[in-house]
Amino acid sequence: MQDPKVVVPKFKVRKGDTVVIMIGKDRGKTGKVLEVERAKGRVFVEKLNIIKRHMKPSQRHRQGGIIEKEGPINLSNVKLVCPNCGKFSRAGMRRMEDGQNVRYCKKCSEIIDHG
Repeated sequence: MQDPKVVVPKFKVRKGDTVVIMIGKDRGKTGKVLEVERAKGRVFVEKLNIIKRHMKPSQRHRQGGIIEKEGPINLSNVKLVCPNCGKFSRAGMRRMEDGQNVRYCKKCSEIIDHG
């Protein structure tokens, strides 16, 4: 259970976004974000940073053996790919006239999503 005094930061990268890896063995590759761990500042990207785990047979993994799965990547090592311009850039927050916060691309200034 988390301490109520700990503030968990809010990130500009969300589940379902396309990101590019900036550092590491998968540098330059793009993938879709499967999960964001806000407390640890890590993301899981589809089919990237594959790690191998030796699993004993259990209810979840009946076969056992060597399982390949996505490993976590630090959030500072990924950048968001803008769906409008196709370039990777930082995302900013902008408040619309109706009071809703939206993310926008800092290169092309287009709105990435509503929400």
